[in-house]
Amino acid sequence: MSFLIVENLAKSYPGNDAPVFENVNFSIVKGEFVCIIGHSGCGKTTILNALAGLETATSGNLIMDGREVVGPGLDRGVVFQGHALMPWMSVIENVKFAVRSRWPDWSKQEIEAQAAKYLEMVGLGQALYKKPSMLSGGMKQRVGIARAFAIQPKMLLLDEPFGALDALTRGTIQDELLNIVQATAQTVFMITHDVDEAILLSDRILLMSNGPRARIAEIVEVTLPRSRTRHDMHHDPRYYRIRNHLVDFLVSRSKDPKPVDELQPPVVRPGEDEPGTLPFAA
Repeated sequence: MSFLIVENLAKSYPGNDAPVFENVNFSIVKGEFVCIIGHSGCGKTTILNALAGLETATSGNLIMDGREVVGPGLDRGVVFQGHALMPWMSVIENVKFAVRSRWPDWSKQEIEAQAAKYLEMVGLGQALYKKPSMLSGGMKQRVGIARAFAIQPKMLLLDEPFGALDALTRGTIQDELLNIVQATAQTVFMITHDVDEAILLSDRILLMSNGPRARIAEIVEVTLPRSRTRHDMHHDPRYYRIRNHLVDFLVSRSKDPKPVDELQPPVVRPGEDEPGTLPFAA
């Protein structure tokens, strides 16, 4: 049974002749990690903001855990491109603030333990009492991730949280996120422009056509084993088939994708094509 259902979602802005996106339909099951990829302007962030309750769609329905999404709530954790930390608070105080909002009846000791637990999980156990100004960009994003996980949301929403980081730091935090998600079975919806990041982290990838009138043109199932590591992924022939399929869509097919049933976008499994071969990586 689907945990999240998105039905016929559309968004228009006054003065624009055409909607940014329309007839967006997809669902997510509990514990699933879903990425969405598409060119700038197709409405990815607007969809995420609608899921977060921060923006209202022009039409359509958003149902999470059997209830309509009508505004922000602590049942959803959000990590944006910017860390959004309160600069006057220490690392642990930033996380404790969120935990206290989620469980106002908890004792100080319970709140402290919950915050410290998730900061340890992202490798910040030695930086609990530092201020954000003393942290690197990667460490600040780690705090944001720990804060989102610490409230134990029903769903985690990630808006390109690693986009501004250098490649080495980004890879390290991706691995940490992968480990935490696999340990907690967290349900995740994530925006990314990085096809390798999407393949490493997700169970399925939603491919958006270009805007205006963007839609979900295709849903790609990542057929790599779920207990996944970066090393194993790069040595699996299926990785290259999936990657080539994603790159081909973004470069060649996103501008004018084939007509599809928008209520049920086609599901493809490129990792299963031509078994036993190792195609050239784009």
